[in-house]
Amino acid sequence: MFLTEHDLTELMAWRRELHRKPELSGQEEQTAAAVQALLHAAGADKVVTGLGGHGVLGIYEGETPGPTVMLRAELDGLPIQETSELAYRSSVPGKAHLCGHDGHMTILAAVARRLCRQRPKRGRAMLLFQPAEEDGSGAAAVLADAKFDEVRPDFVFSLHNLPGLPLGQVSIAEGLVNCASRGMQIVLTGRTAHASSPEFGVSPQRAIATLLNEITALGRGGALDEAFSMVTVTHARLGEPAFGISPGQAELWVTLRTLTDSTMELIRQQAEDLVQRVAASEGLQVRITYRDVFSHCLNNADAVAHLKAALDAERVRHSAQGLPMRGSEDFGRFNSRSKAAMFFLGAGEQHPSLHEPNYDFPDELIEIGATIFMRTLRNLLD
Repeated sequence: MFLTEHDLTELMAWRRELHRKPELSGQEEQTAAAVQALLHAAGADKVVTGLGGHGVLGIYEGETPGPTVMLRAELDGLPIQETSELAYRSSVPGKAHLCGHDGHMTILAAVARRLCRQRPKRGRAMLLFQPAEEDGSGAAAVLADAKFDEVRPDFVFSLHNLPGLPLGQVSIAEGLVNCASRGMQIVLTGRTAHASSPEFGVSPQRAIATLLNEITALGRGGALDEAFSMVTVTHARLGEPAFGISPGQAELWVTLRTLTDSTMELIRQQAEDLVQRVAASEGLQVRITYRDVFSHCLNNADAVAHLKAALDAERVRHSAQGLPMRGSEDFGRFNSRSKAAMFFLGAGEQHPSLHEPNYDFPDELIEIGATIFMRTLRNLLD
């Protein structure tokens, strides 16, 4: 145990302050400022700011040359109203840390305290506080930032808490661990008319009704194998909230989900073909855009081996339970540059699920997560 009771008390207070003041993807200015202050106080040799947006990177140099190992946490919260009665519940209406990113940041803050007291013997340790994970844009923006090229890591590790898994247990596996997904925004445009004379307009009513059924049917569902696909309608709108207007526009949002990027391309093309065919049959114009684009997340075998060695050394129970999972995660993009792997840390079998309005990160995981990360760093850099 490298954290004192005083450390844990201060770290829990820091997390709860983050929890009170969530910021959404791309807006994490104050959160980033809090992280910068923490890293400076924790003796980082260098603090890089503005990385891929509001990203912050703390660097701890070793005494001799060696590998560069980076740990990653996320800065952003969610656009959801928190419903808990916690004393430290979100003070920002409609925004909350309901995915545990406040806890993930605090785990890295705990590692920073340890690195301040004992630098790596070789190489360098880096702590990345990444922006905009929730909308899928953050990892790509960090990788595209010229400042990241200057500090390119050999290994990148991350974690995510996982409700439903026993508290403190770990799920980890090589290969595919998270699905690819993307938000498909469909806008159908015809022509409005008076509600008494709808025949003079071009209504998207029939098209939207057809798509609501047929686009979801494109998803095969079933086991999470390479053929898995799922299409989920998340939002629909037809016309304006008025009684005197036959609608001239409709909007449909769907999430496409597959285990692999290659299957995603197939389902995307099928969805686009369907939308174009239905729109043409009703004389409608169509516009399709994409948001929240996530590639599949793949764990590198060498990186997994290092994490498993750390888990065994710290006697943390682990298995491949629940993997791969349907949820998406932008961390997989780091494998394009480095050997990267993520593990999933149990938040409790009965704990509220991620993104539920009463979710809160379990403080018990701060020490467990930090201990796993520190053992991984020691194994690679000492």
